[in-house]
Amino acid sequence: MTNFRYKKITVKVGSNVLTRDDGTLNVPRIAHLVDQLAALHKAGVEVVLVSSGAVASGKAVLTPVRKYDAVSSRQLWAALGQVKLINRYSDFLREHNLVCAQVLTTKENFSSRKHYLNMKNCITTLLENRVIPIVNENDTISVNELMFTDNDELSGLIATLAGSEALIILTNVDGVYTGAPGTEGAEIIPEISRDIEEGEIHVSGQMSGFGRGGMRTKLRIARKVADGGIAVHVANGNRENILLDVLNEEKSVPHTFFVPEEKAVSGVKNWIAYSDSFAKSRVIINQGAAQALMSEKAVSLLPVGVVTSEGAFKRGDLLKIFDENDHYLGVGKAQFGSEKLEKEKLAARQKPLIHYDYLYLENGK
Repeated sequence: MTNFRYKKITVKVGSNVLTRDDGTLNVPRIAHLVDQLAALHKAGVEVVLVSSGAVASGKAVLTPVRKYDAVSSRQLWAALGQVKLINRYSDFLREHNLVCAQVLTTKENFSSRKHYLNMKNCITTLLENRVIPIVNENDTISVNELMFTDNDELSGLIATLAGSEALIILTNVDGVYTGAPGTEGAEIIPEISRDIEEGEIHVSGQMSGFGRGGMRTKLRIARKVADGGIAVHVANGNRENILLDVLNEEKSVPHTFFVPEEKAVSGVKNWIAYSDSFAKSRVIINQGAAQALMSEKAVSLLPVGVVTSEGAFKRGDLLKIFDENDHYLGVGKAQFGSEKLEKEKLAARQKPLIHYDYLYLENGK
């Protein structure tokens, strides 16, 4: 039996892997992906699949009666495409005597810790019953302002709440490069750790033909997931047996591996890490407070370090944290409301505005 690296994984597959140039589903590619998932499942690997492709596949179903705005068009394609996409997965998995379940979600489903735990329980229950969860954003009801940047962002959140050992992102290139893929001198970066600077990595902001994100999104999410202690592999989903080869300890295939941090991250911090878009306000902190937060020492944010706050907030709200140069530092949960901030600054023993246990910083702390 093949010796796979992990026992629990999340796999994200992008629209450009699952669809042809004309937007129709690449059925043989889906069948091959399912064959790989079945092989992993048979070997005892628990798999959660985050699959794009619904909007793209929906475009091949019918011709609209008139031209619609972007939101209505996306709702139409998603509603049509989800049926087509999940039926393909279900049919192919049935050939392996496997069962899948469709899990549609929106970013608002993660707006509170309670909602986050509900989703976690759903995924856990499905896996316990040897069901393969197939997760996608519910584009039929998502609001533009609260949509995931891309399913890369959703996959990072799902990998985290599912307790996966690794996230495998399948895209249409071999990984992350030192330059634009295909150009002279551009080489794939086999391994990325926190020590590698952004300038050493080529990041394209260009969106894929049928998706909302690009390599910039993948890089940001991959680093956030790796900072949380989960290994990340970015690989070419168009390669034969790519998923099995990446996970096979005895094989080497071109792709990029993001080295995970060796530390335990609390469930609360994991939720906060992916919830910055729900922040009710932002606080500006002084240089001393910024240096303390970004140091290796675990510290909380005290009121004395806050220069100003923008917008009212109450206890339990999420706050975005910026330094005085408007650099985003992280997000945290307020321990008291904005009306008490100035009073707490004068207290002899200050109560933290954001306790370390409820603070997520961009450097992975």
